[in-house]
Amino acid sequence: MTSASPRLDLPMIQPSQAQKHVTHNEAILRLDGAVQLVLQNLSLGEPPESPIVGHAYFTSDAATGAWSSFPRMVATWTESGWIYLQPSAGWLAWDSAANRAVVYQNDAWSPLPMDLQNLPSVGIGATADATNRLIVASEAALFTHAGASQQIKINKATESDTGSLVLQTNWSGRAEIGLCGDNALHLKVSDGSSWFDALVFDPTSGIASGTAVQVSATDTTQGRLMRADYGYGPGNILGPVSLDGVTPTGGIIERIDSASGTVVRFADGTQICSTTMTLAGATTSLGNLYSSEAAIWTYPAAFSEVPILSFEAHGVSGVWATGGDTLPSATEAPVMALSALSTTASIQIDCIAVGRW
Repeated sequence: MTSASPRLDLPMIQPSQAQKHVTHNEAILRLDGAVQLVLQNLSLGEPPESPIVGHAYFTSDAATGAWSSFPRMVATWTESGWIYLQPSAGWLAWDSAANRAVVYQNDAWSPLPMDLQNLPSVGIGATADATNRLIVASEAALFTHAGASQQIKINKATESDTGSLVLQTNWSGRAEIGLCGDNALHLKVSDGSSWFDALVFDPTSGIASGTAVQVSATDTTQGRLMRADYGYGPGNILGPVSLDGVTPTGGIIERIDSASGTVVRFADGTQICSTTMTLAGATTSLGNLYSSEAAIWTYPAAFSEVPILSFEAHGVSGVWATGGDTLPSATEAPVMALSALSTTASIQIDCIAVGRW
């Protein structure tokens, strides 16, 4: 008959043994120390000065004092002194210092391995439920790379479903970013009762829309973002101007150069035409004055009505310009020079017409 049990090394009562209670009590004490094992420390080198009955420790490699002959063993304090148990692979214990379960394997205690696949729910600092199957109550949560990039993915089943990140205040939604009922990227905000699609990015073009964006060229709502086709910048301030009623639909300023002069148009409908004409001189007598032959200035662009005209002569002293004897029209104007003295010198006349195109 063997003298000890194979797993816990409990002493066996031998045939015809005297003082059987001693062996029996020894076995009970060893069993009490091994079953439902609680370790106060997983590697202690020196016995505590005032040990508590029932407390157990795992001695270190360099154990001293009463433990010097029992390194890497479970030492349990009893009313009769220390008893020592040699743990075997697979022993389970509760690590009182770390508040966790540990297992003895590879000649050391390590946290009890757990199967974390297909868990029904996980709650960290809070209790998960059937809807929120993962819940984390924490000041922060960190996802970091494992050597290169890092992606966080939210996958929805169909286009009409929602995959989004919702930001809340006191459990009430205030902002949402994601694919909300379609495949466009939505940036939504809420005042607690109503939701607004502030920005929506079309998945086929990347074009933005939403309540934060201009809805028309006449939309000047405070705080809205300007659309490139409704607003103006360095790329479209200059160019052909056009109007839809009173709303500009082209550039702000347009310039046209031609043989008959220069045109400057503005998006509000204003048009300025200018040119410089050269007349042969003022030799025709008009009583006390001399005039040049009348010339016709055909505007480089027609006006919608007769413009305001301005003429200035220069090149010969004492000469001035006028519009001539006939009335101007929306397409042309007469130009003539007047002089107090007859002169055959060439006369230059600067002509300006201001009106609406």
